[in-house]
Amino acid sequence: MNTTILCYENTKDSCIKLYRSKIVQIMLYVSCILAMFVTVIGNMLVIISVSHFKVLHSPTNFLTLSLAVADCMIGLFVLPFSAVRSVETCWYYGTSFCAFHSGLDMFLCLVSVFHLCCISMDRYYAVCEPLLYPVKVTNRIAFLFITGSWILALVYTFALLYSRVVEDRIESLAPELPCVGSCQLVFLRLWGWINFSVFFIPCFLMLGLYIRIFFIARRQVKIINSMNEKNSVGRGRISKRERKAAVTLGIAVGIYALCWLPFVIDTIIDAFFSFVTPPLVGDFLNWTTYINSACNPIIYGFFYPWFRKVLRIIFTGKAFQPDSSLIDLYQE
Repeated sequence: MNTTILCYENTKDSCIKLYRSKIVQIMLYVSCILAMFVTVIGNMLVIISVSHFKVLHSPTNFLTLSLAVADCMIGLFVLPFSAVRSVETCWYYGTSFCAFHSGLDMFLCLVSVFHLCCISMDRYYAVCEPLLYPVKVTNRIAFLFITGSWILALVYTFALLYSRVVEDRIESLAPELPCVGSCQLVFLRLWGWINFSVFFIPCFLMLGLYIRIFFIARRQVKIINSMNEKNSVGRGRISKRERKAAVTLGIAVGIYALCWLPFVIDTIIDAFFSFVTPPLVGDFLNWTTYINSACNPIIYGFFYPWFRKVLRIIFTGKAFQPDSSLIDLYQE
């Protein structure tokens, strides 16, 4: 006879804890730890690379650095608690910390999407208006975009999770709320539509920019191939580097959309159909969003020769040599 196991034995409306064998729990913990390791180490390498090597001190790379900081923070401060919740199928850290953890999760993910949007605009000017790019996109402008992305994400998250109006509305939905020990965010209908807009209007903007970049880049290739002068070839190399960066970051945006689209659609469905998503499905969709934080460094490793060169320099110990920060990573 099966015995029902509760997350909190002496608490009313406690969630039922899903039974899992020790082997399954170990396998799940190993998978979660691997995801955390890839997320933290990969993004840490990006942070070290851009911070240490002066040749990488550019507006695009500063935006990439800030994006890596947000993704690394997800691996350090969000994933450990999410892993315990996923494996144990219970939240043991209290309601207040649940709200803080959920808020931090949303905040850092919003920072990521805002940064990807800024990087898309940066690539647009680099490829489509190369003569105006040094004037329009400077380090100062990049720092303003970075600061704005962090502040806007913080204000939105605080307003969404800690507004008294929201708390009052949630209390009226008490019968529909998740059981004690689930730590599932309850998105009202308005929340669902707002979240959809906040996460995917930037994605639609990025998609439009990358389509524009694609057609202009094709036209540039035809022009460059028709030129035989030596100085034109030099300009061609620069343009080719910019186009490759745009393609790489376009792939990053595509993966972001694939990771986040199921989760955001589910929040809208939940809001209109009385929170019908099973906890296990909701947990799985959460982890698909976390995977995005581990993907960007992998993308850089595959598509950026300078990043692979940085890895060789770091792992061979050359990064600790004097003047290693002056190494030209773009030299063949």
